[in-house]
Order: sequence, then structure tokens, then C-alpha cells
Amino acid sequence: MRTLVLLVAVAVAGCGDDSESGSGLTVVATTTQAADLARAVGGNRVSVDGMLPPAGDPHDYEPRPSDVEAVAGAAVVFRSGGEVDDWLADVIDNAGGDAEVVSLIDSVNRLGDDPHWWQDATNGVRAIEAIRAELSKADPDGRAAYTRNAARTIRGLERLDQKISACIERVPAAKRKIVTTHDALGYFARRYGVDVVGAVIPSLSTQAQASAGDVQRLVEQIRREDVEAVFPESSVNPDVERAIAREAGARIGDSLYADSLGPKGSPGETYAGALAADAAALVRGMSGGRVNCDGALAAASGS
Repeated sequence: MRTLVLLVAVAVAGCGDDSESGSGLTVVATTTQAADLARAVGGNRVSVDGMLPPAGDPHDYEPRPSDVEAVAGAAVVFRSGGEVDDWLADVIDNAGGDAEVVSLIDSVNRLGDDPHWWQDATNGVRAIEAIRAELSKADPDGRAAYTRNAARTIRGLERLDQKISACIERVPAAKRKIVTTHDALGYFARRYGVDVVGAVIPSLSTQAQASAGDVQRLVEQIRREDVEAVFPESSVNPDVERAIAREAGARIGDSLYADSLGPKGSPGETYAGALAADAAALVRGMSGGRVNCDGALAAASGS
């Protein structure tokens, strides 16, 4: 258990982008993905306080006193669910309050204990529906706005999902193999027909550690299966991935927004943008640069 400084006050959060006037509803979201989707559905009727900063690693996040403040004053808390934000329990215990806690992973098509559900765009759609339903319950006067915002966001994700599938299909099936920092791409692989050959950290969490034997076996597997590229993640130091790629004779791919969205102004600033950027990077890497879908995916994501 992490020790939190108990400081209870009403949270002040950012605004969404819907044109309707605000309802005064405040919500908290644990991960960057949950926060972005909550803002998309809530629009200007809802103030969303995201706990995790862009490019942060949710697996090793240390809650702050301001998180306790935010939860204490919130009507709803949207958590991603699973191991990535199990630290939320300490925050809730310290904050008190009467916020409704909604675990988005309970609404998606789960893959065992893997918490990285957002890597499948259809799970993003399911999460949006859960957010819409909860905001409509907390703020019945805003039901029409939430329904409209959710429908617009879902249409965009459905288009992106189709574009990603079409782009992956352009990569020869035998080349649809990836190695990443940790086991964060299982949902992407299941949805879009990609084989995750291995991970530098063979765990669902970045907090695990790989042994020298694990690394050597991974190098041999990359060579044996003729994997084109090793993909680091934006929230961790890529030095080990670079060394493994060099030893195995593979390329180093562009960094992925595996656990967190990117900072403002980056391709991964939004949920859709991060998913599109990751898909484009994976396609370039898997194909050895012979297939490029950057423009089509960026356009589909609205970035």
C-alpha cells in the first residue's frame, strides 16, 4: 500500500469541447485513455480530471494529494481497470466522498487478465457506451448531449478500426510479427491479426524485470522467426530494446503509445490519434518500410 497525504477539497478540472453550457458535473479518470474518452463524451457539460499525465507509466504511478482532492469532489470516477490502476483503491480510501466508481474493463471484450483493452478500437467503442450511460445517469439533463457526443466519437472509432484492419492486411501474413517492451499489445494482436512473438519484459506490467537469459532467448527467437522490428514504448527508456534489435539484426521501430497517450501536440495526444500512430508504426516496422499507411490512418483518427 502506498501512503497518501490526506487532503480533502473539491477538485477543479478541465473542460470538454461540446458547445452546451456546463452542468457542474466533475469526474475523475485514472488513465490517459479513460480521461480522453470521458472528455469526448462529456464535452463542455463535464469537467474531467485525469490522474495520469501524458507519457506517464500507469504501472508505477504514485498517486498525489491532488488525486485525493479530485476524487473527494467527484461525482464519478472512471478507472481503466485491472493492474494498471489498482492503486486507485488507496486514493478512494483516503478521499471518502460518494463518487460512483466505474471500471471500464468490465464493459469490454476482455483478454484474460490483460488490462490494455484500449489497444482494440472496438473496446474503445464499448468503453464510450459505458461512459455515456454513467454520465447520463449522473446528469439526466445532459442525456441528449452525451448521446450525441458518444455517437460522433463511435463513428470515428469505427472508421479508424476499418482503416487499421485494411492497412494490416497489406502486410504479408508471414511478416505480421512484433516484439515490444512488455505484453501490452495483446488486444491489438487479437483484433488485427498480428503475432506477438515476445516482449523485452515478459509481463503485463513494466514493473517486472527480464533476466539475461530471457533477453538472450528473445534475441534468438527474433532471429529464428525473422522479426523485422522491435518496438519500444513511449513511457519507458528504449535502450534495452535498441540493444536487442542490434544484436538480433532487426530494426528498431518507432515508439508506441502502449500504456499512455502522448503530450499535447504529439500524434498520440488523443485516444484515436495514439491508436492510429501505433498502427502506422507497426505496419512500417513489420513490412520493413515497404507499406506505409500514415496518411490514411492519421486522417481516419482526425489528427
